[in-house]
Amino acid sequence: MNTTVGGLHRPSVAARLERLPMTRYQRMLFAIIATAWFFDSMDLGLMTFVLGSIKAEFGLSAVQTGLLASSSFAGMFLGAATAGMLADKFGRKPVFQLSMIFWGVGSLMCGLAQNVDQLMAWRIVLGFGMGMEFPIGLAMVSEIVPAVSRGRYVAILEGFWPLGFIAAGITAYLCLPLIGWRGLFIALSLPAVFVFVVRRWVPESPRWLEDAGRTLEADAVTSRFEQRVLAASGRQALPPVAFSAAAPQPRASRGTLFAELFKGVYARRTLMLWALWLFALLGYYGLTTWLGALLQQAGYAVTKSVLYTVLISLAGIPGFIFSAWLLEAWGRKPTCVLMLVGSAAAAYLYGQAAATQAPVSQLIMAGLAMQFFLFGMWSVLYAYTPELYPTRSRATGAGFASSIGRIGSLAGPYIVGVLLPITGQAGIFTLGAASFVVAALVVLLLGAETKGQSLEQLSG
Repeated sequence: MNTTVGGLHRPSVAARLERLPMTRYQRMLFAIIATAWFFDSMDLGLMTFVLGSIKAEFGLSAVQTGLLASSSFAGMFLGAATAGMLADKFGRKPVFQLSMIFWGVGSLMCGLAQNVDQLMAWRIVLGFGMGMEFPIGLAMVSEIVPAVSRGRYVAILEGFWPLGFIAAGITAYLCLPLIGWRGLFIALSLPAVFVFVVRRWVPESPRWLEDAGRTLEADAVTSRFEQRVLAASGRQALPPVAFSAAAPQPRASRGTLFAELFKGVYARRTLMLWALWLFALLGYYGLTTWLGALLQQAGYAVTKSVLYTVLISLAGIPGFIFSAWLLEAWGRKPTCVLMLVGSAAAAYLYGQAAATQAPVSQLIMAGLAMQFFLFGMWSVLYAYTPELYPTRSRATGAGFASSIGRIGSLAGPYIVGVLLPITGQAGIFTLGAASFVVAALVVLLLGAETKGQSLEQLSG
């Protein structure tokens, strides 16, 4: 489609961006967003490694421990839903910066908490910032990377989650005996100053500016984008823009963004995504948040439980790399189903190994398989979700899908705390496996394939 800027007919922002080659400029923007994502993931993943220590210090029961583990997800539920609507109304960049301030302050105050009630309250604030950042980061990357590379880069972005998780584990293993869990939370509040890098270098999404009717700004941002890509590419000129005779799509009122998620082709996509996120995160966080504490309950020392959890998490790196490759080679839908079914099988085997007190080598092997598929699953979730909505409601759609998922992540750790004394570890991991199977069936029955299509083609 074409737009009119200053009385002149010009091709749309989408047409101009889609024909650009990938260069170090787009990769630099991606690296900035991914770095913020990495530190966010470290802060969230840290609870897996310090939950046992907090439980011991405050003398918490299993149910109380589950409530504490779930508290950050209550904040994420609110943050994800709020941020999506704010980003579709006010822009991606300011909301992304605001999210970093929330999680930085939340992490600092967690380290200064004097009792479990204060800690739980500040975990909610921390979670609110994290919940804001995830859908906005997804929308930003989706809107600056061409369709031919989009799935791979969004999947790589999600790969910074296992890297952050592993970094949190290594940091806990090395520093927990020295500075305690409070010192770790305080230290992880410092990267929030990265907000100034985002403010200086990352532009507002030109796709969003155009959709918001700010065509002059959209044209100016896109022109600067083109100039930097041209300089980074070393070419004399960029590829020509393909003009389209298609009529511009009417821009939806900002008050109808949520309602649009349930209209036409988007209703089926919304139903599928909400169920997928709910059951996938119910299983994932119900299991991984408790991994370290469950190992301690089985008789392993704190340092051993942290070390084993870090070891099995290493499989997440090849897991997300394999998933990122498979997304483009095979497609989003089959890759998603594969990762969910693999997660279910591996989680069941891990639970059986833990329940029967199998040798450590068998436990670690089952854990490696589980984390391989789990982190591969995350790559698909984050690549797939923003592709299913148009620019005008992309952050809203991704935000609410993530927010529904946080209901699962909120319930998961608490359910584990309630059921653990009744079912034991085998029952807990069987429940997680069942959640992944349900999610796989939902995608199989309702999912649509998006491989290789531009965001505008997918907008129905």
